[in-house]
Amino acid sequence: MPKLERRLVVGSVVHHGPGGCRARSVPTTEVAPLNRIAGMIIAAGGGRRIGGPEALLRQGENPLVSTMIETMTAAGCERIVVVLGAAADQVRETADLTRATVVVNRAWGTGVGSSIRAGLAAIDDDAVEAVAVVPVDMPGLTAEAVRRVAALPYPDVLVCATYGGLRGYPMLFGRRHWSGIATLARADVGARPYLLAHKDQIVDISCDTVADGSRVDSPELMALYGLTIPPQRVGV
Repeated sequence: MPKLERRLVVGSVVHHGPGGCRARSVPTTEVAPLNRIAGMIIAAGGGRRIGGPEALLRQGENPLVSTMIETMTAAGCERIVVVLGAAADQVRETADLTRATVVVNRAWGTGVGSSIRAGLAAIDDDAVEAVAVVPVDMPGLTAEAVRRVAALPYPDVLVCATYGGLRGYPMLFGRRHWSGIATLARADVGARPYLLAHKDQIVDISCDTVADGSRVDSPELMALYGLTIPPQRVGV
């Protein structure tokens, strides 16, 4: 979802009158793209609480990771990075990942922090000014929620979606924060240490009316959302 910047440029028009034709310069408006965003989908965890890797979650016949790619694309993310970990090979075989850059975090067992670092390192396009981050186990996410959070994708922003007043995903990290987030991202707390250290800079955006911020972390929630996990192949 690139923002648009209006720039004043000089053009010319031809005026026809009694004295003949003459050209005069007039200001016109040109629209140029600005503030490109990327999307990051964290899909590396082993899913201990739900009986299998989150990246293998399916809603009917559709892999949830493929649905999340569609959502991020619809929201305007020009580039999408999917961070895989547990069962990465099986996910590649069963989900449509062709529209994303796939990164495999071999250290996924250490927690989400390593996945965030791997995802940020994969965004090598200097024109990208911010990244919208979401977990794969969030079936109630909508493109509208991502668009709300990513409405101001400047390199110095920190934005969090809120649900019932509590912070959740999507989160938007401006490029100037990436090195600090990568340095402090640890274990299962992810970007939390960096966000706590920069709490006065965070912009909270309510997404209650446009998305469900729940993450699937129990068999009961899996049943509620109609999610299943196919058997994980041994050794994958």
